[in-house]
Amino acid sequence: MLLSFISGLRVSGQSLSETIRLNQLGYYPNADKIAVVVGDAQGPFQLTTPDGKKVVFTGILSAPRQNGISGKTTRTADFSAFTKIGSYVVVIPGVGHSYPFDIRPDVHRALAIGAIKGFYYQRTGIDLPAKYAGQWARPAGHPDTRVLIHPSAASPGRPAGTVISSPRGWYDAGDYNKYIVNSGITMGTLLSLCEDFPDYANKLNTNIPESGNKIPDVLDEALWNLRWMLTMQDPADGGVYHKLTNPSFDGMIMPDKAIKDRYVIAKSITATLDFAAVMAQANRVLKPYTRELPGLADSCLSAAVKAWTWAKANPTMAYSQQAMNTRFDPDVTTGGYEDRDASDEWLWAAAELYVTTKDDAYYKAVNFFPDSRTPLPSWPQVRSLAYYTLARSGNNLTAVGKNDLPKVKQHLTSLADSLIAGANQQAFQTVMGKSAKDFIWGSSAEAANQGIALIQAYRLTDSPNRNQYLRYALSNLDYLLGRNAVGYSFVTGFGDKTPMHPHHRPSIADGIEAPVPGLLSGGTNANAARQDKCPGYMTTVADEVYLDADCSYASNEIAINWNAPLVYLTAALEALQKNLNVTSVQTSTNSVR
Repeated sequence: MLLSFISGLRVSGQSLSETIRLNQLGYYPNADKIAVVVGDAQGPFQLTTPDGKKVVFTGILSAPRQNGISGKTTRTADFSAFTKIGSYVVVIPGVGHSYPFDIRPDVHRALAIGAIKGFYYQRTGIDLPAKYAGQWARPAGHPDTRVLIHPSAASPGRPAGTVISSPRGWYDAGDYNKYIVNSGITMGTLLSLCEDFPDYANKLNTNIPESGNKIPDVLDEALWNLRWMLTMQDPADGGVYHKLTNPSFDGMIMPDKAIKDRYVIAKSITATLDFAAVMAQANRVLKPYTRELPGLADSCLSAAVKAWTWAKANPTMAYSQQAMNTRFDPDVTTGGYEDRDASDEWLWAAAELYVTTKDDAYYKAVNFFPDSRTPLPSWPQVRSLAYYTLARSGNNLTAVGKNDLPKVKQHLTSLADSLIAGANQQAFQTVMGKSAKDFIWGSSAEAANQGIALIQAYRLTDSPNRNQYLRYALSNLDYLLGRNAVGYSFVTGFGDKTPMHPHHRPSIADGIEAPVPGLLSGGTNANAARQDKCPGYMTTVADEVYLDADCSYASNEIAINWNAPLVYLTAALEALQKNLNVTSVQTSTNSVR
């Protein structure tokens, strides 16, 4: 009787409702497919063609869930049982219809390509012609062939004011500077994709100048930044400059209009260890391409070893911008990336050098265990990158590493289990958002890194329940693409409701309505209003504090260390999509033929 009633419902006259939250790109045919409606709706829902003329699936909304952060009520529309390829909308009678979405294989492939292409738009020192950049073509900015040694970075061979060349690299975020610490985690994440999913990475053509050579585009893109990083090492002693920057941030102008003097700033222990880790990992990734890139893999390893040696001799050289500014001129006020605790950088650098060289001395130089912490990776906390590397290397480790491998696996599976615990009861049924603590500066990257942690656990587990890790990783991609408390797909240019005014200088200054595509907004940040004081925030509810305004750098900036986990998560799910099988479907559903 109920199903007969549902099948007879009509959708004519329904309008778009932003209370229906879902992945605005779509779903894999055999994977979970969930939409969430916020508010008092209950009863039936439908899946229809975008014009509303054909009902293809009907179901009943779930029992209510209460959002533990906002107190708002949500219900779930689960149409996982429907697998027919096509374009659809979710319709809730009396509420409206959702944004349109697709059900098809490879549904996130364009996003994986677009997120990698986001790095191309961040390149320094090169013209971006329309052939590759489309309407976002622009002249080269910041060639960085004339960079000054800041007094804080002076050494006997390079006194203050010495001119060096440090070209290439990516603009770090919405600003025009280049930072080694943030490049570290970014490069580590992209190189990990090349290690974990090499076959899939090789299939992603992003239409960059290097496309068509014998190197995967994602690696070609990473090489643009790798070659810059190599210039940031002092050849005399192996130490690495913390950043290349203007003394102060440029205004909201295009890159080629920003022509202030630029400096390399003090060497630091965290920059040098991040550099050592990246270069050691790069050696492994580049080894298959010695014909195309002769000598580069070896140069990377030599640079890593030299950086390690400097770090051993200078373990207390933390970067403090305020202290530096009291001693040297000009003052520097750009991003600090300050980190007083380098213990995690030591672990990461040691792990990468150990795995690459098989030299037990690197492993024994630090204490991997006992260790009670397995935090999600972020620029000031990279210890879990060490565990990822040890885990992926598995049986290739020497005896000393193999002895600890069970502990590594326990760390990573415990982290994954803690992430998924209770996620099914959460208002949006995603790992992201179980706690208000998730909504920090760069929360979108938090969601992506949660997904990566789950994929790491999936890869190293043989348990019959391992697919739950993959399913919940996908739920976090759904979160990023619209299944969240604000209803935004947080990736520029991907989805129907996306950031249009990111804190990103080229997107602000280029005169083009659409922002540069493929960039992940920082996303909801409970403290954004206090941190950037941009006018217009409408709430203090932690999972709703987001403002699509270019002054909102605390919730709507972009950054390379946020795009990198988006690239990894999306590409990994695309590579593993055949393993994303539906495991739970509502019993009170019916396909309409």
